Amino acid sequence: MKTAVIGLGVLGAATARSLARAGAEVTVYERDHALAGTSATSFAWTNSHNKNPRSYHELNVGGMAEHEALAEQPGTAPAWYVRNGNLEWAGDSAGSERLAASVGELLDREYPVRWITPREARRLVPDLRLAPDAGHIAYYPEEGHVFPALLVSRLWGEARDLGARLRRPAEVTGLRETADGVRVELSDGTADEADAVVIAAGRWTEHLTATAGHRVPMADPDAAGTATVGLLGYTNPLPTRLDRVLTTPRINVRPDGAGRLIVQGLDLDAHADPADPPAADGPHAAELCRRLGELLSGTEGARLESLRVGQRALPADGLTVAGFLGDCTRVYTLATHSGITLGPLLGRLAAQELITGEPDDLLTDFRPGRLVGRTRLPALQPARFAGQQ
Repeated sequence: MKTAVIGLGVLGAATARSLARAGAEVTVYERDHALAGTSATSFAWTNSHNKNPRSYHELNVGGMAEHEALAEQPGTAPAWYVRNGNLEWAGDSAGSERLAASVGELLDREYPVRWITPREARRLVPDLRLAPDAGHIAYYPEEGHVFPALLVSRLWGEARDLGARLRRPAEVTGLRETADGVRVELSDGTADEADAVVIAAGRWTEHLTATAGHRVPMADPDAAGTATVGLLGYTNPLPTRLDRVLTTPRINVRPDGAGRLIVQGLDLDAHADPADPPAADGPHAAELCRRLGELLSGTEGARLESLRVGQRALPADGLTVAGFLGDCTRVYTLATHSGITLGPLLGRLAAQELITGEPDDLLTDFRPGRLVGRTRLPALQPARFAGQQ
C-alpha cells in the first residue's frame, strides 16, 4: 500500500513508523520542518486528568501504556520518556474541593493516585518550597513527561530505517479522491497519487479535510486568550533538583533536559496572542521566574531563554478525532489536543485500521463524522484544556 502522511509532528511520525512496520510504502509531506507545529510548543505531560467522557479517559490511559510499551522496546534513540510521576496541590478551599473531586473520580476509575504529606513530597523533590499550611498533595506515580524532539527522533528514525521517505518543504493544499486512490495536490502545482492518506496536520486539519469534502471543524488556533493558545517559558540551566512534573496553583513546571525547565502559568494564558508573542525578558517572563523562585530552591537568578506562544490543535468539541472521513476508506484523519499522550497509540491504531480495515473499539467515540457539518467554536474555555497533553 502506497500511503501519504501529512505532517511530521508526533502524530505523523508515529503513524509513519507503524505503517512502515506493517510493510506500507510511506511518504511524509511536511510543509516546513519536523515539529514545526504544536509538537514543539507542548508542556508534554503524559496523563489522563479531567479527561471526560470515560471513553476519552480510557483512550488516554491507553496512550500512557503505549509510551511504556514503546520505551521497553529496543531502540537507539536518546531517552525521550520519563515516568517519575506528578505532584499536584491546590491554593485555596475552592481549589482543594475541585482537586478532591478530581482525585475521587480517578480513584473510582482505578487510576493510580494517592494523597501524600508535604514531608513525603519533599522526599520526592528535595528543593520543593511549600507553604507552612500546605495540606495533602495528590501524587500520580505513573504520569510522566516526554521530550518531543527525542520522541520524534525515535519514531521517524525507525520509519526512515524501514524505507519511509520525507518530502519537505512540501505544502499539501488539497486532497481529491479518485477511482484508484487519492490525489495529493501540492502548492507548487504538482500532485502525487497515493492509495491512502493520513492527515496529521494539527491545527491545519480543518482546511485539509474541507478539500477532501468532509470538513472537520477545529477551534480557532489564532484566537488570543482562548483554550487554543498558551504561554510556555523555557529557562536557562538551573541548579535545582527536579525530575518530575509539578502542577501547582500558580505555576506548572517540568524538566526540559540539561538543567533547563519548562514553566507554565495557566492564568497568564489569557494574555497569549500568536500575533503578538511576549518578550523573553518582559513582564510575563519576570512573573513566571518569580513564581518559579517561590516554588523551588536553586532557581535564584532564573531567566527565560525563550517564551513561546503555543497553538493547540483542538477539535471543535475538545475531543480527539481519529478515523476515516465520511464513507471514504482512503483518507484518515488524526487531530487531538492530547497529541503527546496519545501520539504513539493513535499512530499504531490508525495504521492498523488502514491496513486491516478492522475498526478498533478504543476509537469508537472519536470518529470524524460526529463533527462534520458543525460550526467552528472559536472560544472554548481555557481552564478545561490548558496544561493537558
